[in-house]
Amino acid sequence: MPSDRVVIATMHGKEAVIAPLLQRALGLQPLLPAGFDTDRFGTFSRDIPRLDSPHATARAKIAAALECVPEAHAGVASEGSFGPHPQIPFVPIDSELVMLVDRRDGVEIIGTHVTPRTNYAQRVVADARLAVAFAEGIGFPRHGVIVTAAVDGKSHPALLLRKDNLSRAQLLANVVDAIAISGAACVETDMRACSNPTRMRAIKRATIDLVRRYRSCCPQCGRRGFVPTERIAGLPCGACHAPTDMIRGVVAICAGCGHRREQSFEAAWADPGRCDFCNP
Repeated sequence: MPSDRVVIATMHGKEAVIAPLLQRALGLQPLLPAGFDTDRFGTFSRDIPRLDSPHATARAKIAAALECVPEAHAGVASEGSFGPHPQIPFVPIDSELVMLVDRRDGVEIIGTHVTPRTNYAQRVVADARLAVAFAEGIGFPRHGVIVTAAVDGKSHPALLLRKDNLSRAQLLANVVDAIAISGAACVETDMRACSNPTRMRAIKRATIDLVRRYRSCCPQCGRRGFVPTERIAGLPCGACHAPTDMIRGVVAICAGCGHRREQSFEAAWADPGRCDFCNP
């Protein structure tokens, strides 16, 4: 549908990886809202608090962008979150989502990508040379860094916050200023997409997942986004045949007509080591 216009709610260059996929794979015409400010929904540098969940924030961005571009039929927004890996100590992960909302039929489709391939990190230092060494270790200046004052070993952006460190000299000067104010500086990776090529690759992967979901239509009513959303536990034990907590399949349910399709995995039996009866 080449006439379908979609507005991309971004001010940090995400259209570089999102727009080509929407255009080539889905035939959509990407548009950008002029002067659109996504920082009002919260910033990674914490100068503007991020109050809502990534899903709620993406919806809010799309709604605001559609108000700016009334001729668009749909809106797209991207949100990311960063934190410790739930299973592997000291390993950070990047969780990205790209959401598309079509205002004509109310369809909401979300693509996701979760990866440990992120340079998300921070370091509190009292020596400017250590700050530079840390920054260069995470890919500076190709990857941006943010400098804040630090108090009691924690970032304190209310005292000093310097973004857009574009050169080694500028970084050094900002770190020296932070140390002069609070005795220490916090140097952290700039997770804005425009300053972080590693994150931009993750956003592209989430957009690819969005494209896959957009193309999957309900066989009953044709509504887009017909993909598995539920897991079914109960894969039988290979020894005693009792149900286990292992996943035996997935279910796709159409949000439009309610059509349900269950898909079983190839594995017929679970390892007896995962069985509560064989291993009480």
